[in-house]
Amino acid sequence: MADNEQQDGGGGVHNVEDILDRLRDLAGRQDRVTIGDVVDAMGQRSFGPFLLIPALIDISPIGSIPTLPTLLAVMIVITAVQLLLGRKTLWLPGFITRRGAKARKVKKAADKLDELARRLDRWFHGRLPALTSPWFQRLAALAIIALTFTIPPLELIPLATTAPMAAIAAFGLAMLVRDGLLMLVAFAGSLAAIGFGISMLMGGAGGG
Repeated sequence: MADNEQQDGGGGVHNVEDILDRLRDLAGRQDRVTIGDVVDAMGQRSFGPFLLIPALIDISPIGSIPTLPTLLAVMIVITAVQLLLGRKTLWLPGFITRRGAKARKVKKAADKLDELARRLDRWFHGRLPALTSPWFQRLAALAIIALTFTIPPLELIPLATTAPMAAIAAFGLAMLVRDGLLMLVAFAGSLAAIGFGISMLMGGAGGG
């Protein structure tokens, strides 16, 4: 249990509503919220939120901003590699931690996700927790890394990055709430997403 807490439990973030509460707290105390601020607020040992949050951003309407999916994929792969290596704390480079948004936009986004957060927290919680052990998290990290490699080329196709990012979000949520059943769903979803990505790219190449 101690090792599992080192991987994803530090900082007291245990569900999606905790994440939104911390984002709102940050937005209420400053004019601009950076990714570095969010890392500090979530706790550097909380890997789950930093897989979940970027994936949800990509799935949201702002995910269609050019180059944003690739930037989010870079953040995710940096997190996943550290998870794979068994690091106890999360590190992100300065060019990522310095990026941010106006506090009012952060609060507005958090408020819009309230209902979704309540549903996710109600649906997913603590089933088959053994399947979220550090060993399974490392396997998940490998799957996540594979998924991120599909994102830059898929960015050229409208909404195509949604499939791999949805699988990544499922992994992040499974680690956050320690839901092993959701972890299994995420593994299945990652295989489907990679297959979807390959078919889309092959179709695009064939069309060209």
